Amino acid sequence: MNFFIADVQTGFGTFVAFYLAHLGWSPADVGLALTFGGLAGVLTQVPGGALADAVSWKRGLAGVGIGMIGIAALILALVPSSLAVTFAEVLHGVTAGIVTPAIGAISLGLVGRRGISLRTGRNYRYAAAGHAMTAAAMGFAGDYIAPNAIFIAAALPCGPALIALGFIRPQEIDYARARNADSEKQKYNIARIRSLLKNRSLVLFMAALVVFQLADASMLPLVGEQLAVTGQPQPSLSMSGLIIIPQIVVALLAPWVGYHSEKRGRRPLLLVGFGLESIRAAILALSANYGVLAVAQLLDGVTGAIIGVLTVLVISDLTAGTGRFNLARGVSGALVDLAGSMSTMATGSLAQSLGRFGSFLIIAAVACAATALIWLFLSDTKSRD
Repeated sequence: MNFFIADVQTGFGTFVAFYLAHLGWSPADVGLALTFGGLAGVLTQVPGGALADAVSWKRGLAGVGIGMIGIAALILALVPSSLAVTFAEVLHGVTAGIVTPAIGAISLGLVGRRGISLRTGRNYRYAAAGHAMTAAAMGFAGDYIAPNAIFIAAALPCGPALIALGFIRPQEIDYARARNADSEKQKYNIARIRSLLKNRSLVLFMAALVVFQLADASMLPLVGEQLAVTGQPQPSLSMSGLIIIPQIVVALLAPWVGYHSEKRGRRPLLLVGFGLESIRAAILALSANYGVLAVAQLLDGVTGAIIGVLTVLVISDLTAGTGRFNLARGVSGALVDLAGSMSTMATGSLAQSLGRFGSFLIIAAVACAATALIWLFLSDTKSRD
């Protein structure tokens, strides 16, 4: 299911930016369109997480989200008007509040906390492989069929994703484990939201994720807009290459991250993942050469593997026994999506006023601030037990 789900949240947004720039949209208008989708994700993450904690039909939530991804892609392909694009972006944004907590709940319900590190690593491996496959198909379709065929290629994997979802046995998804409750007796006892806010480590970790996303969200869309207007040969395939590179790295590295975070702890890997983001931004500030962009995307793959896997694991550590794992992930996702929306909107304007160099230098400074938060205030969250 993770392989075929083909959400490509970042890649999807990048192709939207590339596609709209190809149609003549300005960077500010592209940023505004992406912002609507981000805001929809913000508004649905928290209720989506609470719903994933509350209901037993986790597979149903995932199925609804997968269907919405396919519909959003088809709207972008067939009706690229201003109103339709806005609706498709909103629809796609809503899926973040449905699919992400559903996958987390299914995974935790199947293996429990003792197996979630390796399970999360494998989830990200197959998801990254699926994202790479979809990005390649989108790039090929855009260059050799038609620009709008990009999103038809994105919609096609939703069918086999639903088939794979149907093979997951619902009776094997334990309700108590799926919400990170302590035991069968306590599976209906859940912590209040206020108690999560009193968890200092959880709040600090979410703050670091927000600052990180302010730096990360707009980097690849900015690169995509530049490729669309600079006359790069076979621009769709070039864009696909920049998306595929980090996905290959994530597919190779994610299980290793899950294993070593269990063996050596979360904090050392977090510092590496956060620290590489500022280096990536600095590289993008220095050159727009395609080879340099490819190197920057290699770093993005390392960062994506570390941050993606460890976000699940750290939140699992910090919500143990509360029964609020999916709600906490929903709150985290909402804050991250809000930061991403603000980032794409702000950097679209910054790119017009400061140019590539100034924009990426500001992004690098923000990434350094996120790393400082982890370094100064967050201790390792892995239990010694």
